[in-house]
Amino acid sequence: MAGLSVRIRFGYGVGHVLNDLCSAMWFTYLLIYFHHVLLFNNTLSGLVLLIGQVADALSTPFVGREADRTDDLAFCTRYGRRKTWHLLGTFCVVIAFPFIFLGCFGCFYADDWAQVIYYTPFVIIFQFGWASTQISHLALIPTITQDPNDRTELNAIRYGFTVVSNITVYVVTWMVLGLSTSTPETGLQPDDAIKFRYIVLIVLSIGVVFTIIFHTLVKEDNTPQYNKLSPDTDGDKANDPDDSQTGDSTSSYQNNLPTVSVCAPRHFRMTSIDWLKNIQFYQVALLYMATRLFCNLSQAYVPIYIQDSLHLPQESVAYIPLVMYVAGFLTTMCMKSLNKYIGRKASFLIGCIIGEAACIAVWFGSGDLYKDYLLYGVASLLGAGGSILLVTSLSFTADLIGPNVESGAFVYGAMSFTDKLSNGVAVMLIQNLNPCKRTPFRTCCPLCEGYYRNVLSYCCGGAVVLAVLALVTLLPVNIGDRSKGNESAEHTDAEVGPEVSTPACTNSTMSTVACVGPAISTMSAAGVGPGMGVCGGDSTGRLSNSASDRDHPGSEEYSAVPQGLRIRVTSSSSDSEDGVGEESYA
Repeated sequence: MAGLSVRIRFGYGVGHVLNDLCSAMWFTYLLIYFHHVLLFNNTLSGLVLLIGQVADALSTPFVGREADRTDDLAFCTRYGRRKTWHLLGTFCVVIAFPFIFLGCFGCFYADDWAQVIYYTPFVIIFQFGWASTQISHLALIPTITQDPNDRTELNAIRYGFTVVSNITVYVVTWMVLGLSTSTPETGLQPDDAIKFRYIVLIVLSIGVVFTIIFHTLVKEDNTPQYNKLSPDTDGDKANDPDDSQTGDSTSSYQNNLPTVSVCAPRHFRMTSIDWLKNIQFYQVALLYMATRLFCNLSQAYVPIYIQDSLHLPQESVAYIPLVMYVAGFLTTMCMKSLNKYIGRKASFLIGCIIGEAACIAVWFGSGDLYKDYLLYGVASLLGAGGSILLVTSLSFTADLIGPNVESGAFVYGAMSFTDKLSNGVAVMLIQNLNPCKRTPFRTCCPLCEGYYRNVLSYCCGGAVVLAVLALVTLLPVNIGDRSKGNESAEHTDAEVGPEVSTPACTNSTMSTVACVGPAISTMSAAGVGPGMGVCGGDSTGRLSNSASDRDHPGSEEYSAVPQGLRIRVTSSSSDSEDGVGEESYA
């Protein structure tokens, strides 16, 4: 299979840069900005982040469902459903995000609760736009390619640009905060508010440029995947019922058999209700939620840990996270090979081991040696572990979707729902349990030093343990397999009819591959001829979906294959003049 073009790789990779830049600002600097610069207390600082996470969590299922709609406006159909939502989300982010870091216009000295009310609309609009961009961008992966390795590569490229975006934010922050001399005792303070305004305007401008590049290079194909699975033969002959039942038709069909090595298996649509009945959906959601908890909590609390626990200079809140994401970026370069040679599950387990090692190192880290040297190694472990976990968990999600791209946005939206809600609740609990309740900066009690160390050790480490437990539940299953017992959309016995066997393809062969290579010519000799088509479909190999096909009384048999693809084979029927049962499509 030919690989993806450089244009597609680069264009897709930069499509999430604006979101990544804003996300780096949001998770890394929101809490420390509101607490150390705006002088909000810990609880109100956490409340602002919680409002955003809840808004994002509620937006993602809505965006996912709407992005999967097929009854779009003409513009959405031509431009692409996902790209349209991406464009809408970009607009919301651009108009709302700057106001979060520009201060409260006209109410800077108002009560903290009044300022929270001022920031809330901007936070909600920003999070809705962020969710729209994220879900639509992720949902493009199964649309662009069905190859698992290409999907992993796209996820790795996407995360690579995420790392580059984070690095960009930290470099800009380092440069801006480094304009003035500071000492370990000063740290961030209200006078640094103007610096955050410069930072947010710079990163926002960069993100807009890359968004324009994405919309220019990447084209979305809205054709359903199940319309691409059959060979493109003469449609007029395929729809002629008289020709399909003659000997000439049989000969013509055999002479025009496709020369592909694997004939396409059948594909059935998955609705949101079908996904909610699928057990793998919840297993992957738990794994993804745990991954995001580890990544986001470490990103949010490393700067506060640096300031309140280690008492390092204010520019350290830029260069320590920078080390994390450089390590993460280097790790993404080997993700495709790692997944290819040892598999996704083993790769994910390696990421868990690295992440847990980093959390243990934070717990034991203390002293000047740790602050001056060992801290950089711990930051590298956090970045590398988070990189492996995030890329692999996204690949798991793409595998779960398989060819069901018609509902891919809903799946990504549901995954993001668990991510955002869990992160918001976790941050709010952490902030509310902080033993230091005093508002002014640099007046935290000594308990704060150990508190944020415990947050990184216990909360992030606990998220890794949860991820391992989720992985254990997925070890015995093939992710994306809709086989009986796992498939929520199984038809009833009345719909399916009695099971039959076919000499052309046994159940064991169909569960792994779908009638490979020369077996196509053997199918005809085995009694599988033009009335059935190639692994399902009409006499030309096309997928049937007409009312007459659905009403056909022939018995049927289902066989599941990986990635959510199914084959439907029909037995002989008296209605077929050539003795071969016709295939129907539900």
